[in-house]
Amino acid sequence: MALTCTFNRWGTLLAVGCNDGRIVIWDFLTRGIAKIISAHIHPVCSLCWSRDGHKLVSASTDNIVSQWDVLTGDCDQRFRFPSPILKLQYHPRNLDKVLVCPMKSAPVLLTLSDSKHVVLPVDDDSDLNVVAAFDRRGEYIYTGNAKGKILVLKTDTQDLVASFRVTTGTSNTTAIKSIEFARKGSCFLINTADRIIRVYDGREILTCGRDGEPEPMQKLQDLVNRTPWKKCCFSGDGEYIVAGSARQHALYIWEKSIGNLVKILHGTRGELLLDVAWHPVRPIIASISSGVVSIWAQNQVENWSAFAPDFKELDENVEYEERESEFDIEDEDKSEPEQTGADAAEDEEVDVTSVDPIMAFCSSDEELEDYKALLYLPIAPEVEDPEENPFGPPPDTAGQAASTEDGSAHAGSGEKKQRQPSSEGAPPKKKARTTTIELQGVPSDEVHPLLGVKGDSKSKKKTAGRPKGSKGKEKDSPFRAKVFKGDRGFPLDGEGGGGAKGKVQAEVSGKPSPQPLPAHE
Repeated sequence: MALTCTFNRWGTLLAVGCNDGRIVIWDFLTRGIAKIISAHIHPVCSLCWSRDGHKLVSASTDNIVSQWDVLTGDCDQRFRFPSPILKLQYHPRNLDKVLVCPMKSAPVLLTLSDSKHVVLPVDDDSDLNVVAAFDRRGEYIYTGNAKGKILVLKTDTQDLVASFRVTTGTSNTTAIKSIEFARKGSCFLINTADRIIRVYDGREILTCGRDGEPEPMQKLQDLVNRTPWKKCCFSGDGEYIVAGSARQHALYIWEKSIGNLVKILHGTRGELLLDVAWHPVRPIIASISSGVVSIWAQNQVENWSAFAPDFKELDENVEYEERESEFDIEDEDKSEPEQTGADAAEDEEVDVTSVDPIMAFCSSDEELEDYKALLYLPIAPEVEDPEENPFGPPPDTAGQAASTEDGSAHAGSGEKKQRQPSSEGAPPKKKARTTTIELQGVPSDEVHPLLGVKGDSKSKKKTAGRPKGSKGKEKDSPFRAKVFKGDRGFPLDGEGGGGAKGKVQAEVSGKPSPQPLPAHE
């Protein structure tokens, strides 16, 4: 069952964290599963792609943060925290730094190469319900606490450069639930406990300096139902804002410049929303509820008359009357006009070899695309009961492989394994290094919000994660894994290179109701 999802920078891959600890990477163009990483034992609660798409960081509800190599599926390193992780985020430009927001703790800036960490300064040591986010380029870190205080810290030195307080009315403060930045422009939004989404301009915040009083550009809220917001984010171009309701599967979309509500998308009744992600370059939204990923998009209508104003669509073939010399290579009757303007340009050589960078994938301070970026994952075909192993080890290791217990190098028919050609015949994987992060004064008995409400004695004992044949024991948990014969069930359908084609398709006009399918035996 899906709990969280995130697109890579180009929107070609969608990573989905599941409650059985797996990370499923979904190819957004083929609508198929490109890779499954058995990442954690406990549910995955947060995911983030690196800028070049080669790495993923994930956090699970047992307080472990891991970095993954997307191509090989190997774990590079792990970090163990004393309290549950609410959010993690790669530095937008520096792949060596990760921002981690542990529960009841100040945010932590991890350096992956030397496993060191820096605890960020907070406004009030008694209030450690802090959320944090990098700005668009990673120059500053914005943190917000339960008393509505926003601090802007320089990422390199952790010096305070600006601060302000979010207030409701005159002096009442409201807790900061999340801070989200747009991919383009300098805008960011703050989701607060008073159910209002405030949009600010980052440049104005820096201009106001410490204890400034900047005014939000927009205040967005549902005045009718007073809806609290579970997750908010910007569209790829930063012109729209989508917010998912914390009460039901409903998405509200506003236009940022005017602040008007453009559309409300309603999902299946009675379902609770867990996560929302907007595609980086297309008008597509992914939302998660009841363990299923729903994809919201518009129906594409082909409008051929847009190509030329006098274009006519024909219902059936019409006999065409050819004009005299219309299709002749050279028209003998035509007089030679002087070549001017557009006609002269036709004789120029056209460069058809060099590739122009796609501007949607470039930042404003970049001229070229990142050519080392990982846009797609190679998928090996899955062979049912192969007679001989087509992906066998090289000849020099064939002798070693033959001496294994079953005398063959391939997986048995009863156990389906996703083939990873890159790892065939490779040396054994080295175990990932685990670093324990010590944080002073942080309680170690906290329970992640996904697992239950603190204070409920039952929820602490309840262990979500991979099912171990326990029937009926986890009936209360909304994230109960569905166990199917042959494999752990995953509602995106299939495993390995299987296709989830059409299973999670949803249209704006209709309701997204993808049906979970059992995995094949």
